[in-house]
Order: sequence, then C-alpha cells, then structure tokens
Amino acid sequence: MFGDRVKFWVTMNQPNLLAKFAYMNGWFPPGHCSKPYGNCAFGNSSIEPYIVGHNMILSHANAASIYRNNYQETQGGYIGIAVAARWYEPLRNTTVDQLAVERAISFNVPWFLDPIILGDYPAEMRKILGPTLPEFTLKQKKKLHATKLDFIGLNHYSTWYLKDCIFSSCEMDPMDGDARVLSLVERDGVPIGKETGAPFFYDVPHGMEKVVMYYRKRYNNTATYITENGYAQASNSSMTAKDFTGDADRINYISGYLTYLASAIRKGADVRGYFVWSLLDDFEWTSGYKDRFGLYHVDFKTQKRTPKLSAEWFREFLKGSLLTRELQNGSQLQPYYTS
Repeated sequence: MFGDRVKFWVTMNQPNLLAKFAYMNGWFPPGHCSKPYGNCAFGNSSIEPYIVGHNMILSHANAASIYRNNYQETQGGYIGIAVAARWYEPLRNTTVDQLAVERAISFNVPWFLDPIILGDYPAEMRKILGPTLPEFTLKQKKKLHATKLDFIGLNHYSTWYLKDCIFSSCEMDPMDGDARVLSLVERDGVPIGKETGAPFFYDVPHGMEKVVMYYRKRYNNTATYITENGYAQASNSSMTAKDFTGDADRINYISGYLTYLASAIRKGADVRGYFVWSLLDDFEWTSGYKDRFGLYHVDFKTQKRTPKLSAEWFREFLKGSLLTRELQNGSQLQPYYTS
C-alpha cells in the first residue's frame, strides 16, 4: 500500500529487548519468567527467550524474502532491522572483566545480527547455552544468507561498566541474562557519566563512537543508521510544560553523541542517518508517561504540544548552521543554548 512512498523498511524494532523483557524478566507481555530473573506464573527464563529470538530471526528472514522477491525491484526500497545496542566498559582492567564485556556484547546485538549476517549465533552464546540455543537448518541458513540486510539500525542510549560473574562473586544482571555479568553505573563511587531522567541511562557520548566502530568491524561496514538516540527528562504530576522546555541537558547530550558519531564517520563508518528519540513525549512502555524523551512537550491531558529549546537547537542543526569548523575538526558541537 505504501511501497511507492516508503523507501526504508525495518522488519522489527529491538527484538533483542523484547525476547528478554517478555520471556526472561517478565516485564513485557505475556509476562513469562522464572527464577532467578523473576517469579512469574508461567515461563522458563533459561529456554523461552532463545526460542522466541530464534523465531523472530526466522520471521525477519521471511519478511525480507517477501520484500526482495515481490517489491524491492519495482519500489526501489531498502530493508533492515533495528536492535538495542548497549555499550560496555570493563569495571576493572582485568582479563575476566574484559571477557565479561565480550560475553555481554554477544548476548546483545550479535544475538540477532550474527545469524542474519554471518549465518549463526556467536560462539560465546553457543559455549554458555549449549543445546539450549536452537540450531538453524541448512535451508534456514541459506535463506538468511539470501536475505542479508541492506542496513543495520542501532538504538543506542548509554554505556555501562561490567563486572564478571563467572570467576567473581556477584549477582547476575537481569538485563544481560546468561552473559553472567553485573552491569554498574559507577566505578569507585564515580558515575560513568551524567545521570539522565531515565533510570540507569547516563550521558556517555564516547560510547556512540565505540559501538558504531565495533559493529563496523564485525559486520564488514554494513550501512548503518542510528535509529534511536535521545535523552529522558523525569517527570511527576505536579510539573508543567515550563519545567521541561528549558532542556539544556538534552541539547548537550545530543550534541555530544553527534560529535562522537561524526568521529566514527570520519574514521570510515558507513553511517547514513541519525534519528532522535523522540519528536514528542510519548508512552514509554513500563515507564509509562514518566520518562519524557520528546523535543516537544506533550500535555497528556489536553494533547497540547510545546516545542522545547532542543527542538529549536535541532532545527538549526538540521539546517546546517551548527555544522561549524569545530565539528569538522573533531571538536564538540557548540550548544545552541546553555544553562
């Protein structure tokens, strides 16, 4: 119906989070989980997330195959998938924490992109999960190979420190599941970055360059879009639009991440676009209306939209007036507004 107007198609958004949140932690419908990740009425956190993930990968392949065989030639569009792309730093400069980072990465983006692009799950996942991790048939592998991505979508917000939980004593993180790690936002009492309004999301702009450059190397510089990146303001029922429109912290967050994205592009990353999350304050799943990511404030009672300072700043950026010599030389984008 919309093929003549839509040129970029995403089969799924953040399937790696859906599999965990719905079938490992029980935070999303249908609310399946089991101990130690939760105490749901139904579910098996050791098995279900990987069956669900496997089926979503095959569903992506089917959708991509239908598009390529029936529509792509006449409509001239492109098809890809968008994944949540967390970045990690070792808590300590030790071999075990460095290996913890490698494991956590494998259980994040490569869980879904390795089968689609490289033909099978990461070796780290196979080693830990063994027969619990489903196998692809030869026919399925051929289909995945034939429907390779036109582009990768990375949704990136923050970076975490990681502590090993295989050789060290610690409680495994429900966010990273069977990677057997603990994610932290502080090292020796010092936060990894400036806190945002969303719990455990910190302003760590250099993570943008690192995550892009890592997947550039892993996936042979497949065309990439930053399909989500943004800053959350916390809210409560007593706050009004005036409390949100002077959002200098959002401007500084976006400008910082764009600066490091520009650095990745200069180093050869084939990044073709960037999308702020989000245009409007919206419903943020389990956070409801509490976390406000929008460039425009929304009064959820009246539906009135009010532009924040970040909307003005981003408009000037898109017009090119903020693409200064400093940015081209690798310096920080100059904020349009500072507090």
